[in-house]
Amino acid sequence: MKWIKANNEFDSLPASIRIFKTSDSLNGRPFRAWCAEVKLKDKQLDFTAQTGEGNSYTPSEFYNREGKPYIVVNGGYFSPQTRQNLNLIMREGKIVAYNVPALKSLLSDSFYYATRSAFGISKNRQADVAWVFTDTAKRWPYGFQTHPIIAKGSNPDPSFTDLHTIEQWNWWKMHTAIGGGPVLVQEGAVFITNKEEQLYAFERNDRHPRTAIGYTRNHRLIILVIQGRSPGIAEGATLDEEARILVDLGCVEAINLDGGGSSCMLINGKETIVPSDETQRPVASVFMVLRGRKSETGNRRSEVRGLKSEVRSRR
Repeated sequence: MKWIKANNEFDSLPASIRIFKTSDSLNGRPFRAWCAEVKLKDKQLDFTAQTGEGNSYTPSEFYNREGKPYIVVNGGYFSPQTRQNLNLIMREGKIVAYNVPALKSLLSDSFYYATRSAFGISKNRQADVAWVFTDTAKRWPYGFQTHPIIAKGSNPDPSFTDLHTIEQWNWWKMHTAIGGGPVLVQEGAVFITNKEEQLYAFERNDRHPRTAIGYTRNHRLIILVIQGRSPGIAEGATLDEEARILVDLGCVEAINLDGGGSSCMLINGKETIVPSDETQRPVASVFMVLRGRKSETGNRRSEVRGLKSEVRSRR
């Protein structure tokens, strides 16, 4: 797939953010997508997630509410009725939204305990993908690194012991995290856990607009948005097609985020893909790349030095 650098289509961006677009066909079908590649180690940048705190907003509204970040992209799944986030979200090292703890079985009175996937960035800017189980009584999520846990039970509000697992886990101590699912890439190869996460269990081959997030071995954040439901222009992608694109982009690990009409990425406030509803859908969470606090502090110090210098010259 041929990607064209598109930084010049937006207002000034730091050198550590590169934007690409493609309109190549995908398996003989019309296709459009955008990709952001961001250096995770650039301390002039910050990475964070935000919720609507019980409300939903369009990405453009989040952009204006959050101080006009460089990048705003839609986050995980949510209830359109209650606007409740259904996936883990962490902000500044604190859990601000939890995974849905249990899914009711359609065939019995039991519940399915899903360990759904999340993308996180630690305080020292190391990215990771894990399948996580959240407990409101715990400071950190339980993280599983190699595969999701499959568990069932009768408790509608399970604790970790209800998983009945002896699989290795770790406290997933992320500074920023956004949940979604399913996992698409692990160890640099296509690895899709839609059935285990109970996401698109029977819809793996459907084509839709998509949003995904991952990272490369050389510490680059990758955000991919795929346009869809635009007949004759862009037909979207299946989970497998989305995963293969992410592998081609060099991702070591990557997950799918909410897609369909929610898929939207703004660069300096400007849309990339055209939303499938033709207008931006209000969402309950976003992931953002913004100017770092150290950078803002440095700019304020420069302004102060400039003012002092001006005062001295006037004297």
